Order: sequence, then structure tokens, then C-alpha cells
Amino acid sequence: MKHTLLLSLLCLFLVACGTEEAAAPAADEQPTVAEPLVDEVDAAQEATEADTVDETIEVVEESAAEPEADEQAILLAQADAPTAAREWQFKEGQNYIRLVPAQPTVGGADKIEVAEFFYYMCPHCYNFEPAIKGWAENKPANVRFVQVPATWNAFLILHARMYYTNEILARNGVIADGAAFHDAVYEEIHRRNNRLSSEGAIQKLFERFGVSAEDFSRTWKSFEVDQKLRVAQDLARRYSIASTPMIVVNGKYRSGAKEAGSYPKLIELIDELIVRESAR
Repeated sequence: MKHTLLLSLLCLFLVACGTEEAAAPAADEQPTVAEPLVDEVDAAQEATEADTVDETIEVVEESAAEPEADEQAILLAQADAPTAAREWQFKEGQNYIRLVPAQPTVGGADKIEVAEFFYYMCPHCYNFEPAIKGWAENKPANVRFVQVPATWNAFLILHARMYYTNEILARNGVIADGAAFHDAVYEEIHRRNNRLSSEGAIQKLFERFGVSAEDFSRTWKSFEVDQKLRVAQDLARRYSIASTPMIVVNGKYRSGAKEAGSYPKLIELIDELIVRESAR
């Protein structure tokens, strides 16, 4: 009886263990269906996140591309700049010639240089003198004005030497008013018919301005005057000066009254070319 009961219990235990083992498959028989599902979910999430990032970047780029009100005004001003540049009164090739390449100037590059080529016997230079003199008295602060005497022949070289002798004596304080001497030369030639055609005649004019014979002779024959004459001759060659009065702005632009249209127009042209150079 006891043996029969123990046998029955053992059979029930074996049936129960077999059921659990069947329900729990071996490790190498584990289903792999769930893993692709996880990958698909992750991929879907990554795609969603990527779309979100792309959308965010796109919005930022569009926002950055949209200028603010102040920026819009700057852009409009820049867009108008080429139009303003085309509204110059004077035209290259018609009212002035551009020197290519740009040539040296008398002074340094610290200022825009306006050079007038002239000679004392020239009636046009005499007539232009009040206009250019008035302009020079009110020129912009960033502009330097120089006068360069023409040196085409021996007679003009004589007068050019007179011009530079006056310049040096005035700088050294020997002549109190160099500008007055310059004006007196024009008056002697064009009002008194005194051509100042010799060194002796020129010395007498210097004596009227308080210059001794010694100061005159020493300066007239000085190395400095000779050097200034060489510079004047070199610049006239470089600038291709063939008539007077002729204006050269900053070693780049050459013009005269004929090209500009009149003496007042030539003054306007000088101002316009200064504006062009100041914008560089």
C-alpha cells in the first residue's frame, strides 16, 4: 500500500517537471522575433529625431537670413552705392585722363596732392591764378597743393629757377611773403611788360623784397634749386604735360580748362577727383 502511494506521487512529479521544461525552450531555441522590433523602434525614433534636428536647423537658417530693420537699411544703402558712383559730373576720357600707372607726387602719400603746372609768361595761367589761389585757401585738410613750373626751354627754366629761389628764401625767412613775390612776378610780366628775361632783372625784383645780393646768389645757384628743377622736369615728363595751366590730382588724374569746360568747371573737377581719392 505504501509502495503504491509513493509510486503515484513520483509519476505526478515527473509529469509536472516535463511541462515546465517544455514551456521554457532551450537557450539556442529562444525566439529572435523581438530583436528586429526593437531595431525598428530605435530606427524610427532616430529618424524622428533627425527630422526634428533638420527642421530646427532649417528654421534657424531662415531666421538668420531674414535681416533686421537696421540691417535692411544698410543693405539698401549698399545696393544704392553703385548707382551713386555712376552719378559723377565728370567723365574719364572726356573731362580728365587717368594716368596708368599712377605716378609719383612731390610730397608723401599722407595727403591727396593737387599739382598745378604753370609758367609765368602764360596768359592762361595768369587768368587762372585767382581761381586756383582762392581754392587753395579753402582746400580740404587732407589735401596738399603744389605748383610746378614748366621747364620746356631755357627761358622757362630761368623762370622756374626764380620760382624755386623764392620758395626757398621764403621758407628760410629771408623773404617775408613768398606769395606776394609770386604775385609780383605775374604783375611784372602781364601788367608792366617786364619779361624778367635775365638773371640781373630777376635779382632786382628780389632786391625789392629785401633780399641781398649774397642771399640771392647763394640760393639761385644752390644744389637745392637744381634738385627741385630736376624733379619738375621729371614730373612733367611722367605726367605728359604739354600745355598750361594743367592740373594733376594725386599723380593719377590730369586735366585742364579745355577738358573740364572752363576754369570754374576745372575747380569743380578738382573737388570731385578729391572725393574719389578720399573714398579709397
